[in-house]
Amino acid sequence: MSSATASAAVGAPGTASSQGEGLAEVQAPKLAPGFAAKLNLTVDLVLMTAVLVVASWLGGMLTPESGWVVTGLVAASLVTWIITGTALCLYDSRFAERSKLDHVALVSVTTLAVVTVLALVGVALPDRVTMTGVAPLLVVFWPVALLLRLFVFRPVAAQERPMDSVLIVGTGAMGRYTGEDLVSRGRRQVLGYVRFPEDTGSGELPARIMGSVEDLERILRNTAVDEVYIAGNTLKQGESMQAAIKLAERFGVPFALPAHSFRLDRARPIERRAVSDGFLHFAAVSPKPHQMAMKRLFDICVSAVALWMLLPLLAAVAAVVKLTSKGPIFFKQLRVGQNGKPFYMLKFRSMVVNAEELKEKLAAMNEQTGPVFKMKNDPRITGIGRFIRKFSIDELPQFINVLRGEMSIVGPRPPVPSEVAKYETWQRRRLSVRPGLTCIWQVSGRNQISFEEWMYLDMQYIDHWSLTSDLTLLLQTVPVVLTGRGAS
Repeated sequence: MSSATASAAVGAPGTASSQGEGLAEVQAPKLAPGFAAKLNLTVDLVLMTAVLVVASWLGGMLTPESGWVVTGLVAASLVTWIITGTALCLYDSRFAERSKLDHVALVSVTTLAVVTVLALVGVALPDRVTMTGVAPLLVVFWPVALLLRLFVFRPVAAQERPMDSVLIVGTGAMGRYTGEDLVSRGRRQVLGYVRFPEDTGSGELPARIMGSVEDLERILRNTAVDEVYIAGNTLKQGESMQAAIKLAERFGVPFALPAHSFRLDRARPIERRAVSDGFLHFAAVSPKPHQMAMKRLFDICVSAVALWMLLPLLAAVAAVVKLTSKGPIFFKQLRVGQNGKPFYMLKFRSMVVNAEELKEKLAAMNEQTGPVFKMKNDPRITGIGRFIRKFSIDELPQFINVLRGEMSIVGPRPPVPSEVAKYETWQRRRLSVRPGLTCIWQVSGRNQISFEEWMYLDMQYIDHWSLTSDLTLLLQTVPVVLTGRGAS
């Protein structure tokens, strides 16, 4: 790297190196992350429905008397496929990185699950109904779905934009090679580099230098990062690497460490996938991929059903909000999501239009500790707003955020950026999981507990998360919402 280029990379954090810009221009994909997985799921469901319906028609089952049987078989097949596929992470957005044999195994197991359910259902039905469903799934659906997945959707997934944003600590040879490898894989966006004090120039980097390791805390506070790659030499930079590890742990940001401290010429790790990129990956939150997949399925089903069933209530509240006060029906507010990624959270408007401006004038009357603003008798709240806030009706539009994947049913409440800016370092760890509609705070008194207690309750949820705990919190939320306990 020339001296002019190096100084520009260090002194102008808003610009990337020329090589980084070139890579971005050449490899900039156009598809949204997860597009191939969603399209694959849609096609599979349509294909399964078509195969079963056509097979039933050819078998003479599409009659007024037995039409309900066919409908039931199709519904059972689709539900089984979705639940099994979710449990196996069949439509994980990173499925482009799996081997072909993995895809064969996953599609085969999921198909066999559907076949098994149809066979069990067919025990109580005529034999020809059972054969009508099972045979076409094995002969037609399974090979077609597998071929489409391997030769259509897998290549499409490779054209998606990077899903995650990573930061690389270390600008030496390992840091440079790590960045080039991640960029060439195309699944992760390299935001920039952080220098170790001992680093020396080793060629052009594929992204800008954002500062030194002393600036890491500031960078993590102001940048949404999905993972930190600590690409240093353990013998020469061990102390600085340890400091970076401690900081990542306090923030709750996943990080990766070099898998090998020594050069290996012939030896290979026994489990290659564990170190496929040359790093060992760590996280402050237990991954639990299968449970997380079931949690996401639960979020989608509950939010979709809730929006459908509550449609009359939503329409009535929207009309009342519009008729009783000036301003829009919905309040769209910028919130901070998982790993610091911003999104707009939806609520029914319960305050006057200039509520944010009045908040500054009322700052001295804040009744909550910490950076959160809470007032028991907030003058900004409208008449209908006080009612819908008491019973959390104003939160119902957030089911749309859940469907989008920005929020979950259960999880720490998403904070506003101004609050996050005032967080202590240990409090930032609450951003390591997807925010939710309800959590321990909602069932423990809400506005009646202090900010620090609130933060500790969220940490407790993060450290001990399970599907059972989510269900328990959801059941505890119902009476709290119905009685309006702790709300203001």
